[in-house]
Amino acid sequence: MARTAGSIGTETAKRVLKEALSLFAHHGYAAVSTRQIAAACGLQVGALYNHFPTKQAILHALMATHLRELLEAVSNARLSNEPSAALEDFTRFHIRYHIGKPEEVFIAYMELRNLEPEPYAEVMKLRQEYERTLRGILREGQARDVFQIEDVPVTAMSIISMMTGVNTWFRYGGRLSATEIEEIYVNLVLSVVGLRKPATVQLEEIA
Repeated sequence: MARTAGSIGTETAKRVLKEALSLFAHHGYAAVSTRQIAAACGLQVGALYNHFPTKQAILHALMATHLRELLEAVSNARLSNEPSAALEDFTRFHIRYHIGKPEEVFIAYMELRNLEPEPYAEVMKLRQEYERTLRGILREGQARDVFQIEDVPVTAMSIISMMTGVNTWFRYGGRLSATEIEEIYVNLVLSVVGLRKPATVQLEEIA
């Protein structure tokens, strides 16, 4: 079946985002030019502008796409209706999803400062929508007197910050497997709300 002009355009835009993601992750947004992105895609700069008018538009698209996919994934995740089990489910989901997308996560957090006001506001809205899932779990646990929490928003932000930090140091083939890291984080997150699971791995210093 022949490809339509629209389908070719979509594929090209996806290629631009893929190459830009790699370049931004390895060199930083500020150090990468649109000419470099175009060259990585085998495009002329003018052709790149047919899909993204500015480098800022590429950065915005990368962040927004990552967060929308994250929101879709968490909405499809099977989270328990019981607060402590739901918190464990959310933690496992977050660790697994983020470990699998190191470049996307790096860009979404480290390059946020480079967004202009309007795209920044949109990206923050998407991030807050994701955080609302965790806040709902925490509020339910607080209401049932299952969790010991002083402030739900602060606790939610602290947990997400702690979990997302795994991408700054975790590498496959290291001392601990992804499964072992997941178990440790479940224990850490539950301890934040006053709960704890029996440890399944020794909590040694991570080299």
